[in-house]
Amino acid sequence: MASPLSVAAAVAIMAGTATLPVTTPTLVARANGDCSEAAAEVVAKTGGQLLSAQPSGDSCVITVLVQGNGQRPRKVTVKVPM
Repeated sequence: MASPLSVAAAVAIMAGTATLPVTTPTLVARANGDCSEAAAEVVAKTGGQLLSAQPSGDSCVITVLVQGNGQRPRKVTVKVPM
């Protein structure tokens, strides 16, 4: 069995050599094909829930789920120019 002194020495050595990597914050740049603003506008206008937003050429295809008055919700797809 190892003595408490040798265990403490091993822990001290390992603690000195094991360092955690330092992370730096990463900035994310928006690409021209980002449809988030178009999606936010469509959601605000329809009052629906966003299902998908995909770039398609020079426009965005936004699909939202809109609640009906006492009816089933319906899918609405809107093509918005970028």
